[in-house]
Amino acid sequence: MVQRVATDERPFETPSSDESGLGRSDSPSDDSEPEAALVVPPDGGWGWVIVAASFMCNFLVDGIIFSGGMLLEPIQKEFNASGGQVAPVNSLLAGFYLLAGPFVSALANKYGFRVVTIIGSVISSAAFAISYFATSVEYLYLVYGIVGGLGFCMIYMPAVLTVGFYFERWRALATGLALCGSGVGTFVFAPLTETLIHGLGWRMTILIHAGFVLLCLVCGALFRPINPVRVTLADQQEEDTSRRHEEAVEKLNSMLKLHNKLDSGISMPTEMRFTNKVSPHTWMGVANNTRYPTAEEIFRGSNSHLSRRSSATASTLKNHGNKPFHFIAVPVAEKDEQEDSNSNIDNAEPLISESVKVVTRDARSRRSHIDLVARPFYRDDIFFGGSLARVPQYTSRTSLGYHLHVTHVPTQEDAQEEHSGKCRLCPEAVRRALATLLDVSLFRSPTFLILAVSGFFTMLGFFVPYMYVKQRAELNGVGKASSLMLVSAIGVANIIGRIACGLVSSTPKVSPLWLNNIALSAGGIATMISGLCYDDFYQFGYCAIFGLSIACFASLRSILVVEYIGLEQLTNCFGLFLLFQGFGALLGAPIAGALMDMTKSYEISFYVSGGFLLLSAVMCYPVDYISRWEKSRNKLASTPKV
Repeated sequence: MVQRVATDERPFETPSSDESGLGRSDSPSDDSEPEAALVVPPDGGWGWVIVAASFMCNFLVDGIIFSGGMLLEPIQKEFNASGGQVAPVNSLLAGFYLLAGPFVSALANKYGFRVVTIIGSVISSAAFAISYFATSVEYLYLVYGIVGGLGFCMIYMPAVLTVGFYFERWRALATGLALCGSGVGTFVFAPLTETLIHGLGWRMTILIHAGFVLLCLVCGALFRPINPVRVTLADQQEEDTSRRHEEAVEKLNSMLKLHNKLDSGISMPTEMRFTNKVSPHTWMGVANNTRYPTAEEIFRGSNSHLSRRSSATASTLKNHGNKPFHFIAVPVAEKDEQEDSNSNIDNAEPLISESVKVVTRDARSRRSHIDLVARPFYRDDIFFGGSLARVPQYTSRTSLGYHLHVTHVPTQEDAQEEHSGKCRLCPEAVRRALATLLDVSLFRSPTFLILAVSGFFTMLGFFVPYMYVKQRAELNGVGKASSLMLVSAIGVANIIGRIACGLVSSTPKVSPLWLNNIALSAGGIATMISGLCYDDFYQFGYCAIFGLSIACFASLRSILVVEYIGLEQLTNCFGLFLLFQGFGALLGAPIAGALMDMTKSYEISFYVSGGFLLLSAVMCYPVDYISRWEKSRNKLASTPKV
């Protein structure tokens, strides 16, 4: 049983009933009742298979990317190119591996993690195999870098996100174990790639990498989707179930009929739907996901969606919402779905908000399985990889109540597209995910801008040590065996850092912001002074500090967003973060390569790379103060003036 707790106010939104864009609705069904479909993570079982498959995907993808710097020297010699000309080969791979994130996520929202991962495995493997026939550096830019990067993104994004979809209580542990694949992959692939290049040449090495990438096809096949559950209203006393059910349905139908009469003269064009003064219709033709009600709001008719209705309707909903509600979750049997698919579907009618169409049927019949569309990116917490104990919405509710609160419902069009199975150029599930991931209205938030620009500078310096630390060490007299293991040392430190950071960040008293700032500051300073000494102990110490710092950066991003911007904006933040970080990854190595060509030394490149990391940390120091100021400003702006 789930009691309602008042939901938090959403930042950057002030819904206005004057601009709600409500259209004329048809007569509602007399037997409509509120229901919702949502995914409740099993928190184990097959989920641990998912963790193992995700681990392997990260192991292969990140292992190949982070050891890619070893390919540059032989490519440079064969094509007689400069360091600056060869650097984009691997930076394009790393850049598009992040830049394509929002678009790949939108595809996964419609077609699922399994399909996207399998297709990505085929694309990246084919791109690597074709790179065997490269005739120029530019050829590698396009095939190995861009096409391979797109394929890698289609493996990486589902592998990271599907773990959180399967876990609730153990989410932080499961995500941490899966992401440790990145460090293990770096540890293994660095010496393996060097050995393959020395024995077989860079072309055969890339071809062997193509074979490894095909293993992700098997891992992707294990990303089995979770069947959603149907959630309906229930009563505490079993003997009163029938009577209270009839009362709820009667009140909802009365509300809908009243709304029909009040708004019968209103007719707005289709393109005005979902709009208001603050959150306009987006470039994708649909609104940001936060503009759609959650499953909780469907049952309660509360929060921002109340303000879009007439005062009479809102009053009815408020009175209904103030009464205690209880929910039951009913698993959907395959037999029921098959039987429902053969039934006719009545016309869909609006239940609480015009922006959502809830398919209704005779209350005495089973509902069609098209009601059971549960998209991963319709959840507010899909990008959150930390412990849910840090999320206020989770700690203030029971488990089912939390999932109702963070799950936004699909529209009628989305459900019908799922049911029909027809192929469209850009389905609504794709457009709605893109509208959320790339909603530029978030640029009004100073807190977001600081975190986004900080991420850009972090990625400018992120890949430089991976690509050049071995070559620099060899050039300055470090033994070949020791220099070969420097990149592997970063991988080991990355593993330790992710585990330690996960444990420390789960402690409520520890500030994730200060942990992030200290880690990036240490990584930046260590990179800047890494060329002072080329003793083995000194170089391995530097790699350990750098590996720990980037592990903290990667582990804490989602926690920082939830703490300082809000869970409701997490998906939007990460979509834009991926673009900022992708451009940083795209530019970092070429800048370092150009500096190396100009100075004939690696020292300036490492100094600049460390400076970027240090700058990204310094930018984040005032985030706590700015966030409190911003929240105070938004609160004052939302307070009605007398």
